[in-house]
Amino acid sequence: MSPVPDPATGSGPEVVRVTSSLRIPMSELQFRFSPSGGPGGQHANKVATRVELRFDVSASPSLGPHQRARLLERLGPEVRVVADDERSQLRNRQLAVERLRERLAAALRVEKARRPTRPSKGAKERRLADKRRLSERKRARRPDHDD
Repeated sequence: MSPVPDPATGSGPEVVRVTSSLRIPMSELQFRFSPSGGPGGQHANKVATRVELRFDVSASPSLGPHQRARLLERLGPEVRVVADDERSQLRNRQLAVERLRERLAAALRVEKARRPTRPSKGAKERRLADKRRLSERKRARRPDHDD
């Protein structure tokens, strides 16, 4: 459970910044590594590049009560992310952390409530004019019935 190193500096961030109010220490994340399937030849068979990242929502001390309740409702008691896109374990670790961050941020996002609005006068007039046009078109298709 070591931090994911930053390729530029060689040292890793100690926390994952999810939102402005939520930072998760790397010590709360559990990493598991396994060989990645697919192409890659001998490299894929020898190196454990697939990364599985787990975050325990129910036991995390970093979450506030509202954040915990929202994440439990939307994602469940544990969030699991897998990354095996790259041949490098380091890059897959970074991808897994980024995917976790995006997933948590999306679950914490509160949708703005829609305020119902009324159609404008112009919109009503256009709708009625379209109805009249359609009605006239259909009436023109009917055969004349002269008795």
